[in-house]
Amino acid sequence: MKPTSKHRRPSRRRRRPSASRSKPASRFDPKPMQAGSDKSLKPVFQRIGKPDPSPFVPDRFQVNAVDAVNESDCLVTAPTGAGKTWIAEQTAKDTIKANGKVWYATPLKALTNSIHANFRAIFGRDKVGILTGDIKLNADASIVIGTTEILRNQLYDAMHTGENLSCDLIILDEAHFLGDEERGVVWEEIMIYLPVRIPLLLLSATIGNPHQIAGWLESIRGKECRVIENKDRPVPLFPLFLHPSGTLFPLLDQKQGKARLHKKIFKFETRSRRHRFSGRGKLPPFDQILDILDKYRLLPAIFFLKSRKECDQAIRLCSARLLEKYPEQKQELTRTLSALVTANPHLKRHKQRVYLERTGTASHHSGHLPAWKVVVETLMTKGLLNAMFATSTVAAGVNFPARSVVILNSDRFNGIDFMPLSPSEFQQMTGRAGRRGMDKIGFGIVLPGKYMDLSYVSTLITAPPLDVQSQITINFSMVLNLLLSHTPEQIKLLLEKSFASYQLTSGKKQSKQARKKFGQGLELLSHDFLDHMDFLVLENFVTRRGKLTRDGLWASRLRLDSPLLVAQSIRDGLLPSDDPALLAAIIAAFVNEREFKDDPLYDNALPKRLKESFLAARKGLKPFAVRMLAHGFNAPNLFIQPSLMIYFWAHDEPWEDLVVGSDYAEGDFARLVLRTSENLRQIGKLDDIFPELGTAAKTAIERILREPVIDSFI
Repeated sequence: MKPTSKHRRPSRRRRRPSASRSKPASRFDPKPMQAGSDKSLKPVFQRIGKPDPSPFVPDRFQVNAVDAVNESDCLVTAPTGAGKTWIAEQTAKDTIKANGKVWYATPLKALTNSIHANFRAIFGRDKVGILTGDIKLNADASIVIGTTEILRNQLYDAMHTGENLSCDLIILDEAHFLGDEERGVVWEEIMIYLPVRIPLLLLSATIGNPHQIAGWLESIRGKECRVIENKDRPVPLFPLFLHPSGTLFPLLDQKQGKARLHKKIFKFETRSRRHRFSGRGKLPPFDQILDILDKYRLLPAIFFLKSRKECDQAIRLCSARLLEKYPEQKQELTRTLSALVTANPHLKRHKQRVYLERTGTASHHSGHLPAWKVVVETLMTKGLLNAMFATSTVAAGVNFPARSVVILNSDRFNGIDFMPLSPSEFQQMTGRAGRRGMDKIGFGIVLPGKYMDLSYVSTLITAPPLDVQSQITINFSMVLNLLLSHTPEQIKLLLEKSFASYQLTSGKKQSKQARKKFGQGLELLSHDFLDHMDFLVLENFVTRRGKLTRDGLWASRLRLDSPLLVAQSIRDGLLPSDDPALLAAIIAAFVNEREFKDDPLYDNALPKRLKESFLAARKGLKPFAVRMLAHGFNAPNLFIQPSLMIYFWAHDEPWEDLVVGSDYAEGDFARLVLRTSENLRQIGKLDDIFPELGTAAKTAIERILREPVIDSFI
């Protein structure tokens, strides 16, 4: 039995209709567009071109940042493309010249891979290593590029063993992730646990309260944290409006030092709602739009769409005529693409390859395989694509700017609901407009549509980035790992070092928000810690004096999303140690984040051994899960669908046969495989206590971690 398309996740309520719930998207094309431009744009378009080549001279803020790191911690805020990476490169050079070591942490695996490739080209292969959940390469190198979770885990280990972290500089890229609801706690933990002797360099484009963050760091680290701010874009941004007729207008009218909607756009906004690129399930005529942008030399462009489905549909609406105009580009595109995919049979026959080669456009979103996204990113970086259609997630992290970005919606789906774009999100998107050294000017182009509020977007262009708020939360992995090296009283003192604690006493706005979330004096956070510890005591992972039991000691090494459920499964012998494929399948149920309406457990075609093991695990864990729920903790349901997918994949079922018709897009299934392998890796580290289970976990990783999941570009 293979997973089929009938096993679907139930739809969540949305504030507005989603393309994923409508009929297949089609082109909205009431009449052909005629290229035109407002006469006021003539001098603007004359600025388009490539700057004259000149020797690189660092900006003053870059020099100041490098000097600051030699004396203190440093927080750098500067627009995307302003040259923050150069600061990281230079400080890394200075550190390794002094025989020191550098840890460069990023929030995204894609960004980690990109930085790793860049640094390896600068410093040499032997000097640079990489650590992510699925890649460990040259981990003892002078410069290690990795994800923040791995750096946090190394700090846990250092506190436990009492050994110094082998590092002389920490670089935290995309530092605004400190305010990320799901992962901000990891960033905050790093800053709290980091030894004072190690200088800290934070880089971000979108932090509204850098001086508050610096003040917090100074209060807990006892050393200066200098803030280096640069608000000048290296390539100026000009906002445009594309009328459905095909005419380009300035979006804003600059008068008396204030930016507001251009009078013609304001008139359109208030009187012409019928003449928009709109309609449920409709997409604009992208072939005609690309022709217009090409006429005014506004390509390449990144189009931000609201869903994966729209991105994939968009490339089907593009034509071959634009690429045919530039035979040299077409020839180089074909040659480069062939070279990139030649060693990967799956990529060679990728279903979107034909559109990419024919139209010079590509779709980019999390539903694609990591390796295919690398192909698209490489082609975009080399300037071989006319357009890339992407969801807003591409705005953060990976660096592949274009001359223009095109925005079709003033809101975005956050996983639960459609919410207005924040100033920081909008700036991340428009930050991709204009390529330093390749463009004199970049363009942010707004298209009117059913879900575009032009007046609201006009305010985002000049709005400052949002303040970062503390997102510290208590979880079982944190409590177990802190109890390795701290008493409960010492942990309470650590919590008082949190950014949340600092925000309670600094600034009316931040203090009000912090009190609502954490209590008047962190009492809500403290109570949450005690609730977690009390449950660990109840389940015999921790003694009443706050010491880890034998089970607590090995459970602390499970740095997972559901460490207690996995640990209880090990204690109760619910994980099969004699069948690596079956072990991988059961673990997949723990890492799954989706919900399914139906339950194919009693399908006759279901492999008997998988069914028996899964039912045994679910039944055996039920009493423990009930106790977790009774104490107010989450205990996610276990579904058979992800287990079934991993089971067949571990038994060499062809990738295409598994994915086609299943509940999973390629990228989603690849993530399931990668997360399952990371959980197996954590279990494999317990081979000194559970040798058979540890050996099975290591074998299971080999069974599932292969192409096309693994990225052959590293």
